[in-house]
Amino acid sequence: MKDKKWVFIVNPIAGNGYAGRYVEKVKEVVKNNSLNATVVLTEKKGHATELAGSLLKDGCQYFIPVGGDGTVNEVAQAIVGKKDVTLGVVSAGTGNDFIQILGFSDLFTDRDWEILLEENIIKMDVGRCNGNYFFNGMGLGFDAQVAAENYDESDTVKKGSQLKYWRQIIKTIFLYKEKNMKTQTNGKNHETKCFINTVANGRRFGGDFFLTPKAIANDGLLDVCMIDELSIMKRLAILLKVPKGTHIEDNKVNYYQTDKLVIEFDKQVPHHLDGELFFASRYEVDVLPKAIQVIYNPYGGHYFNTK
Repeated sequence: MKDKKWVFIVNPIAGNGYAGRYVEKVKEVVKNNSLNATVVLTEKKGHATELAGSLLKDGCQYFIPVGGDGTVNEVAQAIVGKKDVTLGVVSAGTGNDFIQILGFSDLFTDRDWEILLEENIIKMDVGRCNGNYFFNGMGLGFDAQVAAENYDESDTVKKGSQLKYWRQIIKTIFLYKEKNMKTQTNGKNHETKCFINTVANGRRFGGDFFLTPKAIANDGLLDVCMIDELSIMKRLAILLKVPKGTHIEDNKVNYYQTDKLVIEFDKQVPHHLDGELFFASRYEVDVLPKAIQVIYNPYGGHYFNTK
């Protein structure tokens, strides 16, 4: 380990400040394991990508974001497709959905640290939407509207607690209006009104929602869960099934896999990439097979084919 250069990129406001308070633990691990490591803190949105890009030029090989899904996304943006560079994650945010792919705990334990430092490495796929990468998944429709309502005016931090997030979900269930959507994928065209359209590498969103329960992160395919226009009662009925992944059995749910798709709306709508908010009216989405090298937990419930 001593001859390898590590960097821990900490987002101090992640997890409502939990990641910032966790810095001392990170430094303790670095010292106790004699890692050749740097610990740096982000200062603004997008800063983690800047830091990772700069440290990549300095010869860093192991990039470890410390925070939630947004922090992971920013760091990973800089190292997609880079040889001999590895992404590891220390989960310390409010949203820690990506960590489920790797098989580690939502918030790191001492055992997670031990396994991280074993350096069990595997290559995983990367999703791409309009030139931007995503690693867990992207969402349109209902969940994107929740993300939009859950951001402040500067789009730099998520507001409030998990309780407020759930309040926003409940509000959106009753008020959201589906929009006309066209898709082109697997040689077919489809037109519908979209309640949810999730495209994913991982399975879990928002902590409790397994929208794409069959996703494998290194199979060269994206899993798509497209849910058509629903009545309010049907919305509630389907969403109650999502935590167990049984919603995909409903005839209102179109679940499939693809390596690319095009999605179009009549006007700009919100979408999220790993929880980060964007707006567009046309989406060109594809997958880059095994485009990033990651540290995973081979003893946990990871989402990889290892045969």
